[in-house]
Amino acid sequence: MSRRTPVAIPDSFLDGYAALLGEVSATGRALARPEREALRELGERAAEAGYGLRELVGLYLGETRRLWGSLPGVARAAGIGERARTGDALLGAVETAVSALGEGHERATRLAVREEEAARREFIDDLLYGRSDLGRLAERAERFGLRLARAHAVAVAEGSGPYDDVHPVAGRVERELIGRFGDRDALITTKGGRLICIAASAEPALLEAFAATARGEVAGREGARRVAIGRPHSGAQGVVRSYEEALGTLELGEQLELSAPVLRAADLLVFPVLLRDRAAMADLVRSVLGPLTEARGGAEPLLETLSACAAAGYVNAEAARRLSVSVRTLSYRLERIKFLTGYDPADGLQRFTLETAALGARALGWPGTPL
Repeated sequence: MSRRTPVAIPDSFLDGYAALLGEVSATGRALARPEREALRELGERAAEAGYGLRELVGLYLGETRRLWGSLPGVARAAGIGERARTGDALLGAVETAVSALGEGHERATRLAVREEEAARREFIDDLLYGRSDLGRLAERAERFGLRLARAHAVAVAEGSGPYDDVHPVAGRVERELIGRFGDRDALITTKGGRLICIAASAEPALLEAFAATARGEVAGREGARRVAIGRPHSGAQGVVRSYEEALGTLELGEQLELSAPVLRAADLLVFPVLLRDRAAMADLVRSVLGPLTEARGGAEPLLETLSACAAAGYVNAEAARRLSVSVRTLSYRLERIKFLTGYDPADGLQRFTLETAALGARALGWPGTPL
């Protein structure tokens, strides 16, 4: 993140302060309400002009130190007791002044933050829904760290509950990614109860880090249960397209009961195409997997076996562990699948056909729902 270099505050922000201290030193009185309000307004003006609270307080403390010995009440103090009373009154006035300056500065800062957040939220809505003039959208994007002339990809994290901007997971993800990657071409936000990361396609490591960080537990709350990553596309419309791909991939993961915690739209391109033609998908399931209904116990155990083998990378011991069966039982089931369907799970091409049909069966609810 970029850091603002401190700039000296003009002495005009000390307007009336020397006279005020002089009067307090002479009378020992506290600051009146109009004087406190005037200091609050000075604090607001300093914030609006871009000066930090530290610099503002430093200006006032420095002026206090410079004036101290020449203040009437200090210079004319008759003894230690009177000097102590004057010093106590002055320190009380300085404390009140600094507090009022801080209140005004914070008030202006909060307002600026709310306005910035409202502008940011409006920009995100316009960007992800494809609204607004594209040229104007690109200009607004630069304000929030995105350069839309480049290709971007969108990752979407979904938790067991909704995410908002103050959710612990959202805060942790933003802090960690900024700490690791600094001021990159990326934006982290929330939308529709989901956590979203928009990043330039030249920063694939950032999206991977987003997925890993979002899934971690924080403050006793579990992380995202699933993350989907859309493909990179160019321009503002490309962001919309990648976002929609990520949302579609999350939905597809639910439909197909995919166990992977991170899904990539690029890996699942075939399924939206197939699912758009339900008749073709039903025909594939019926012709490839229909014979499994003749197995003892029905088709469901053999479908589960196909899914477990795919998830385990066809390592039989791991697939058997996932199914809570012996390797011998797993081997028997694979043989039954081969015998009944004519497709061999050990053959690469035939395995792909079986996997595609099995995923189609999940999407169509077969065998529980007739084709």
